[in-house]
Amino acid sequence: MTEDYAARVRGEAIPKQYVETFLSASLPRGAGRVDMRLRRVGATSHDAAAHARRQRQQRRWATQVVITDQLARQACAERGLPPPDDVRPMHLLTIPQTDVADLGSIIAAALAHSPAARALLEALEREQHIPETAVRDYYDRNQDRYLTPEALRRGVDPYNAPDPSDIHPYEHVKDGIAQQLRHAAARRAFFDWLDRARADVVYAEGHEHPGDPSQPDHEHRH
Repeated sequence: MTEDYAARVRGEAIPKQYVETFLSASLPRGAGRVDMRLRRVGATSHDAAAHARRQRQQRRWATQVVITDQLARQACAERGLPPPDDVRPMHLLTIPQTDVADLGSIIAAALAHSPAARALLEALEREQHIPETAVRDYYDRNQDRYLTPEALRRGVDPYNAPDPSDIHPYEHVKDGIAQQLRHAAARRAFFDWLDRARADVVYAEGHEHPGDPSQPDHEHRH
């Protein structure tokens, strides 16, 4: 008998319908009519097979987003964080391309989709302690980021003994640097938490991680 769930998270079944609902909301309008267009233009069997593979991988991707939401809900409950306002949002907010590049599409989508994932990330950020030495070291190693507008216009080389007036003083920028480093540390902590949390997830066939080499549609590229 085919399972009616996409995965089990700590024994709790995640219905396939959650994945399908999220997937239909997140794909571009009209994507569901691709099969009809392929047939109408006389697509080759290779085209049809490639499209079917993309659909299966999209379903696996959507499963990861929904599971991340569920895991984040459980983590928030364990930490005593207030429950998210949305009971189970199944829409996809706009995701900045920089987030996709920095986080990967699954985590970027999960943070856009899941209030619980965002609440957990915010909690992790509050827990990060960045020592003053790390802040100063970042400032000293990235002088190019702190050139004044006038220095930028003159093309000052920040690593060739610039005049002190060409660089924003450390005291003026240290709070922003500390916040930036806390933000980066929280993201790393979120990645680590998710890797551990996903370890016990049991997937139904066709809902495995899209990068799992044991599933038939996995393709390794460089």
